[in-house]
Amino acid sequence: MKKQIKAPCGSWKSPFTGESIVKKSIGLSEIRIDNGYLYWLEMRPTEGGRYVIVKSDIKGQTQDAIPEDFNARTRVHEYGGGSYLVNREIIYFSNFKDQRVYRLSPNKTPVPITPDKKLRYADGVFDTLRNKIIFVREDHTKAGREPVNTLVSLNPEEENAGDIIAEGNDFYSSPRIDRTCTHIAWLTWKHPNMPWDSTELWAGTLNMDGSLKEKTLVAGGNNESVFQPGWSHDGVLYFISDRSGWWNLYRWKNGTVEPLFTIDCEFGVPQWIFGMNTYSFVKKDNIICTYYKDGAWRLGLLDLVFKRLKDIKVPYTSISYPCSLENDIYFIGGSPVKSPSIVQLHLGTLGHKTLRSSLNIKLSKQSISQPEEIRFPTSDGDIAFAYFYKPRNEKYLPKNNEKPPLIVKSHGGPTSCARTSLSLETQYWTSRGFAVVDVNYRGSTSFGRKYRNLLQKKWGVYDVDDCINAAKYLVSKGLADKNRLIIRGGSAGGYTTLCALTFHDVFKAGASYYGVSDLEILVRDTHKFESRYLDKLIGPYPEKKKLYHERSPIYHTDKLSCPLIILQGIEDKIVPVNQAELIYKAVLKKGLPVAYITFEGEQHGFRQAKNIKQAIESELYFYSRIFKFKSPDKLSPIEIKNI
Repeated sequence: MKKQIKAPCGSWKSPFTGESIVKKSIGLSEIRIDNGYLYWLEMRPTEGGRYVIVKSDIKGQTQDAIPEDFNARTRVHEYGGGSYLVNREIIYFSNFKDQRVYRLSPNKTPVPITPDKKLRYADGVFDTLRNKIIFVREDHTKAGREPVNTLVSLNPEEENAGDIIAEGNDFYSSPRIDRTCTHIAWLTWKHPNMPWDSTELWAGTLNMDGSLKEKTLVAGGNNESVFQPGWSHDGVLYFISDRSGWWNLYRWKNGTVEPLFTIDCEFGVPQWIFGMNTYSFVKKDNIICTYYKDGAWRLGLLDLVFKRLKDIKVPYTSISYPCSLENDIYFIGGSPVKSPSIVQLHLGTLGHKTLRSSLNIKLSKQSISQPEEIRFPTSDGDIAFAYFYKPRNEKYLPKNNEKPPLIVKSHGGPTSCARTSLSLETQYWTSRGFAVVDVNYRGSTSFGRKYRNLLQKKWGVYDVDDCINAAKYLVSKGLADKNRLIIRGGSAGGYTTLCALTFHDVFKAGASYYGVSDLEILVRDTHKFESRYLDKLIGPYPEKKKLYHERSPIYHTDKLSCPLIILQGIEDKIVPVNQAELIYKAVLKKGLPVAYITFEGEQHGFRQAKNIKQAIESELYFYSRIFKFKSPDKLSPIEIKNI
């Protein structure tokens, strides 16, 4: 290694550029297997955030499976997921522009099979006995009313809206049919629950016309969250439930629910989107599964006869979408030194190889900062969790034992969690001399239901406390400069950011990506899926209107005391643009340094390459002006008011 240069933190020249983040990376999700072929979704920032279905044969030869002018993305629940399915090499997918479902046969042009109306479809499963597709449908045809969610049976051969087979509840997901196509299972829930609060698992018998003959409540309700129902090869219904306090695996056999393997670990994830899975059946007597333990996601093989779980040693700490084909296992795996990738693993030899990486760039491990899980004391005598990344660059060291500026990252959701896959966004900062701490504040998933429920009635309090206490903990350990503490976050993380800057004076700068500033506007304007979310995080509205005001940064801008950059998508339906405009005007009036950047064509979360690049580079430019360091990057100046 060459001698390292000592230079001020923030001024280090980095191999990770805004350009490399967007032009060399893609998103990967939703692995499917059909007729010996492997399929997955790629989100491509360089194509305007388009979702592309990719097909791979047994030799690893890949090709885009949908034409360039199609985008496989559904807007059910606004967050989408479950946008496609495959049956006998025929692909059925929701197209983002018109939200119609299209049938795509090999070497053919996509043909719409749903009407050109305000109907959305997701999470489909093929009924091969009746030649039907069962979808979750979201009906927006009645203006001024909340959209209606149902399960429908759709004819894939002609244009039709589908026949309703289950209705009456506010939400539906995960319709799954057994191999004989005689039984179906699904999840459903009602306001004000979110799917990680209380869901119900139902099973029913199907008539030959596809209607339900009878149905049975299998599990759920009463503060029990059920996730991912699925039928085994021999017709037994399996599912994940947190009835023990942890999302563990169960099965319904002979009318009785029995646990498969009870452990204080999470096998499930919050159902923010459709189509997620954490387990898959391997032949008759085994399940391949992923679960979170000791700060990392693991891969395991569960014996269904003896109910024993065997760890499979793989060099990945973040694992999702496992599925199987004979003796081969496929999943998306990432680690602190490897970006998320499509991985093939042979169960016999345990040999594995990468089929597709989300990152197309050569990296020097010497410049990669790896996470250290920390546990730190926080308010009310609790303990919270985070991943800490030290500044790291093979060419630089801090000058004169300088303590680095610290970026506290607050994840979205807030029911989500930080993961440890290689993130170029995190490395963008650490390779420039910043320290980063990614906080799993109280309310985060992966730590059991009790930890997840701690945020109930405490949103805007406990999440903020934990971000503050993470920063204070690292300052006390001599790992961060108390005069250069920054907090950043998107969506719910943006709300946490704004609360931290409004109600406390610990941080010296902040970045809010499409963050909530007015809880009352959010609860009135947001979409159906989250319209009652705040009942549990804050309290029922309007009964608790006073508390909504107390927790909304927009009503307390007189307490703001540090610079802020605000980044917002114009077409955001989840956190509308007026939220950003309100906080911007308030900070501007206060006389604090503030920058406000909007992005055309972006919804909730930026997907277009040029906008992702501009956002992170603008954030760096903002910090360079606020903390007065010279960046070696060629950054386009942004307008900063009051500086």
